[in-house]
Amino acid sequence: MKVLKTTIYLFSLFALASCTKVIDLKLGNNTGQLVIEGNITNTAGPQIIKLSTNVPFTNTNTYPPVTGATVSVSDQNGNAYTFTEGPSGTYSNSQLTGIPGNTYTMTVVTGGKTYTASSKMPAVVNLDSLTSKNDVIQTSDHKKLVTVYYQDPAGIANQYRFVLYVNNVQANDIYAYNDQFNDGRYVSIDLFENTASSSVDKGIFSGDTATVEMQCIDKPVYTYWETLMQAQANGPGGSVTPSNPPTNITPVTLGYFSAHTTQSKTIVVK
Repeated sequence: MKVLKTTIYLFSLFALASCTKVIDLKLGNNTGQLVIEGNITNTAGPQIIKLSTNVPFTNTNTYPPVTGATVSVSDQNGNAYTFTEGPSGTYSNSQLTGIPGNTYTMTVVTGGKTYTASSKMPAVVNLDSLTSKNDVIQTSDHKKLVTVYYQDPAGIANQYRFVLYVNNVQANDIYAYNDQFNDGRYVSIDLFENTASSSVDKGIFSGDTATVEMQCIDKPVYTYWETLMQAQANGPGGSVTPSNPPTNITPVTLGYFSAHTTQSKTIVVK
C-alpha cells in the first residue's frame, strides 16, 4: 500500500513564501462581536454550543460569555433539540447524538437577533494509527513529530480537521486538510507543535503522551479552519477567533457550526 507523505512542518515554513492564494482576514481590534462555537458529533452527548464576545486581537483568549440566549438544533427529519445553559455562555443537550449523513441546523436567538447555520455530518473515515519520529528540522532540541495514518475513500470529496493533545493539553496549532491531491490514497500527515508562534506550546518530546482527535468535517467548516490555519502564524498564542474567516453562520458573525464525526487515538512518544 503506497504511503503518501504530507509533511506539515515543511508546508508551514514555505506557505507564506510560496502560496498564491491570498485571503484577506481584515484583522483588527474590533470588540464586542458575537462568537459562536457550535459542535455536534456522532458520539453520545452532551453536545456543546458556546457563545461569547470577542476581545482585541492583541489580547489573550479570554472571551466574555453570552448568557440568556435561546439555542436549539434541528435535523432534516423535523427532530428538534433544545440546548440549556449550564456554565455561563455554554449551552448543551444530552439527548442528541449526531448521525453521519444528517444535516443539522442551529438556531441562536440573542441580543434581539436570530442566527442560523447548517452543517451536514460526513461519513466516518477511520483513523488507522499514530506513530512518532524525530523532528528533522529542530534536531538540536530533540523534538518529535506525531504522524497520523488513514485511508482516504476514493471518488468522494473529504475534509479533515485534527486536534493534537500533548500530555492532555490541547496544542494551539490548527490542522485542516482535504483530499484534493490524495483522493483514494493511504495518507500520512505529520503533526507538530509550532512553538515559535505560541507562548504555551513547548513541543513534543520522548515520553510525552500524545492524543490525536480526527474530525471528518464538511466543506464550509473546512474552509473556516483552513483559513485560520493559514493565519495562525499572525495571531497571538491561543487566539482561536481573532478575525473574520469565512463562516457558515447567518447573519455573519464570528465562529462556526460544525456537525462532524470524531475519533481519537493515543500513543506514548518514543
